[in-house]
Amino acid sequence: MNAQPVRASVSQRCITAEAAARAVAAAVAHAGSLGVRINAAVTDGAGTLIAFLRMPGAYFHSVGIAFDKAYTAAGFGFATARWPEILDGDDALRQGMPHRPRLVVFGGGLPMREGGDLIGGIGVSGASAEQDEACARAGLRAIGLE
Repeated sequence: MNAQPVRASVSQRCITAEAAARAVAAAVAHAGSLGVRINAAVTDGAGTLIAFLRMPGAYFHSVGIAFDKAYTAAGFGFATARWPEILDGDDALRQGMPHRPRLVVFGGGLPMREGGDLIGGIGVSGASAEQDEACARAGLRAIGLE
């Protein structure tokens, strides 16, 4: 049997450390303008933490939530705020998915795409879901992704 060679790897784009740091800094700056305190995290496309900032006085338990929002957005490639719509009308999905470890089903997590490629996720936690998402969007704008 003559087996054809198999490609053993693929190239995958990933957010840079510099862009991730700028994104969390911009998210924190936006939170300051809103008068809220947040935690902001950026992961690569595989959900590995690349950058994190915690504002003094931000809720300690929101540290993990910010990371998990970024992880969820990167893992699924859509905003965490979309989960209620996705879960609506599917009882099995609605009962099962929210119990998955690290899955966040409320706003504040956004995928990071460049040229159509998923390069990471940004997650913000500590304020309302709407404020968290606004801060995450500020992070995307700061690096030219929105």
